[in-house]
Amino acid sequence: MRVPLSWLREYVDLPATETGRDVQAKLISAGLEVETVEQLGAGLTGPLVVGKVLTIEELTEFKKPIRFCTVDVGQANGTGEPQEIICGARNFAEGDKVVVALPGAVLPGDFQIAERKTYGRVSRGMICSGGELGMGDDGSHGIIVLPPEHEVGIDATKLLELYDEVLDIAVTPDRGYCLSMRGVARETAIAYGLPLRDPALLDVPAPNSYGYPVQIADPIGCDRFTARTVVGLDPEARSPIWLQRRLQKAGMRPISLAVDITNYVMLELGQPLHAYDRTRLDGPIGVRRAAAEETITTLDGAKRVLDSGDLVITDNRGPIGIAGVMGGANTEIADPVTDPETGIVTGTTEVVIEAAHFDAISIARTARRHKLPSEASRRFERGVDPQAAAAAAQRTVDLLVLLAGGTAEAGVTEIVAPTAPRTVTMPANHPDRVAGVDYGRETVVRRLQEIGCDVYGQDELVVTVPSWRPDLFVPNDLAEEVIRLEGYENLPSTLPKPPAGRGLTERQRTHRRVGRALAGAGYVEALNYPFIGEQVFDQLGLDADDARRRVVTLVNPLSDEEPALRTTLLPGLLGALRRNDGRGSHDLALFETGLVFRPGEQPGVAVRLPVDRRPTDEEIATVNAALPAQPRRVAVVLAGAREQAGWWGKGRPSDWADAIQAARTVAAEAGVELIISADQHAPWHPGRCAAFHVVVDGEKTLVGHGGELHPRVVKALGLPDRTCAMELDLDLVEKANEGPLKAPSISSFPVATQDVALVVDAKVPTDTVEAALRDGAGELLESIRLFDVYTGDQLGEGRKSLAYALKFRATDRTLTVDEASAARDAAVALAAERTGAVLRGA
Repeated sequence: MRVPLSWLREYVDLPATETGRDVQAKLISAGLEVETVEQLGAGLTGPLVVGKVLTIEELTEFKKPIRFCTVDVGQANGTGEPQEIICGARNFAEGDKVVVALPGAVLPGDFQIAERKTYGRVSRGMICSGGELGMGDDGSHGIIVLPPEHEVGIDATKLLELYDEVLDIAVTPDRGYCLSMRGVARETAIAYGLPLRDPALLDVPAPNSYGYPVQIADPIGCDRFTARTVVGLDPEARSPIWLQRRLQKAGMRPISLAVDITNYVMLELGQPLHAYDRTRLDGPIGVRRAAAEETITTLDGAKRVLDSGDLVITDNRGPIGIAGVMGGANTEIADPVTDPETGIVTGTTEVVIEAAHFDAISIARTARRHKLPSEASRRFERGVDPQAAAAAAQRTVDLLVLLAGGTAEAGVTEIVAPTAPRTVTMPANHPDRVAGVDYGRETVVRRLQEIGCDVYGQDELVVTVPSWRPDLFVPNDLAEEVIRLEGYENLPSTLPKPPAGRGLTERQRTHRRVGRALAGAGYVEALNYPFIGEQVFDQLGLDADDARRRVVTLVNPLSDEEPALRTTLLPGLLGALRRNDGRGSHDLALFETGLVFRPGEQPGVAVRLPVDRRPTDEEIATVNAALPAQPRRVAVVLAGAREQAGWWGKGRPSDWADAIQAARTVAAEAGVELIISADQHAPWHPGRCAAFHVVVDGEKTLVGHGGELHPRVVKALGLPDRTCAMELDLDLVEKANEGPLKAPSISSFPVATQDVALVVDAKVPTDTVEAALRDGAGELLESIRLFDVYTGDQLGEGRKSLAYALKFRATDRTLTVDEASAARDAAVALAAERTGAVLRGA
């Protein structure tokens, strides 16, 4: 909400010395979010006057049309002679009143005006547009043409109100009343302790039976409807400058007099209004729910298919407006048209004014359903004062009569659904207990009365909430009002004392350790949105029956291209890798930890929880049972160089082994040993894919996969060649943890090292050979490490040599050579039995 300070002063007698910054500080202290204070006219100085165009000479010898004008500026130039000015605009004619910047003036942006020779003539000033003066768009996209009644030579800065301060307030959803000058003025008056001149306090005629007919079929959706009629409007009447400038300062564009007045009253009182051309209405105005597939063409020219939940305004032909959102094109105010032969101006001369109150939830849903936010829907969905409808209609009628020469018809239509004012019962000391401050009953009552409440009672207060505050429901809401008006800065700061022994859970500590370990290994954390499009499953090459294709689809997604919740972390990470690679970062190692969403075979249906009480444990359990499984996973992606080349060496590219090592790093931080085996699983390369298992409750459980991505996946997603990835289920890895790690016993006896080189078939996984050696070596084996892999003609085609270093040690003695050799031979024998391995050179 943009609030011009000059407009605000009409309702509150602020001290003359108060600046926009001062008002900003007061409103922020009262709980409003005043983001900026804009200084209008900053950088604008010098003579800026009203001029009258005397002559226009068209200069046709140039590439673009240029006009040489003489302009009467009175005595503003010191001579009284006409001012000669070059101008390229076409929207003014001889005799028009315009705004002239004389030499010596400085326009916003440090644009200095001086005499200069251009297009073969001397230009002594500039005829100004609204944009050049920092006024904003007035709809003309050209020179400002003033009404003819303004005197030549007067100061245009005062006429156009160019100097002002505008407060830009971010209105939160619970303070919809501040989307009006009336609401902001009330908060300002309270903050300064000054009286408020309420613009809604008008003499309104009583409703009668001969107003424009209105029929309401849905009193829940529309509980109040006021209709007034004004006839005899002058179609040539234009919005006066003061009205246009207030709309522009508030961020709205002037359109036509009738529309400008409804927008002005909406900004002033917070009540959205709509004006209908009465000659275009067919029968009574109605309010009802739309029929399925019913259509309407709105004011923006779009044809919209309505939903049965939409509230619409109708006449005998059907919908003429989407209630509280946007009017229809078939009843809009007609622009004035001049007959070229007779010179007679025709346009709208009879107007029906609508001031209604609509259900906030219904309007919010309709605006979002049609993706059609408007100034009206913005206010209705935050709560509009229902009692202001009649005053807003009267204010609109008064302005139409004053500015357009109309006559208000005596008929007044007002349909009101009976409602009682809301009351809240609250102990007088409730704000004291909430804030920890002793305010006292008098302060509590005074603050509640300042915001418009009626308060009765002594120890137990009965508070009647004002109609413009639909956000006040319970005692805590009232306590918040007292506390904010007394000043949040006056609340004592007391740190809570947490009970001893409560820190992070083991699960939280594990997640943090995993993140630190991956960061220490050179990975960069990437946080991605949890949304995906189902087309990515085809790009990843997933089978039709793959469980990852079963997704939870959002009813109202942020993007239609990504309407589902992710079932794997890889799409987001691979997208981040692709974007970074496209921006020149080719050596990448990214990781992410986060939830994925895995629905069951039969999706659950959650019950609607009550809002008037705390849900029971059974109700909460029912909701939780309907939710999809949400395991936490960790994933990494790699591309480019894993080790950079330099004077220290050649470096090396990242490969499938790095992805597997990342899985080992995660498992080690969780205190779990991974069981790694070859596998085929999309989206990985069939020959470079590893499956990761852990032992959970005595059973071998699959927890993830890693390796190099399939070339088809790389091509489909536009990834760098040989991109690698890994993904693990962190929750299952944590379940495999058998408790606190036991510290290893360190033997004081020397180690015996034995190296073996085994020749096996090239298809035999190294982990299989290693497992056989470990099992065969027995309890004396302390560690085993693969230190060389060799293939070549000496071994024969399809064969490879694996060289292992085996370390043996006993806890109670020094091993003899025979004992170490016997353990090694037993290990080799078992490896030969299981894998067909033979000693190299044997």
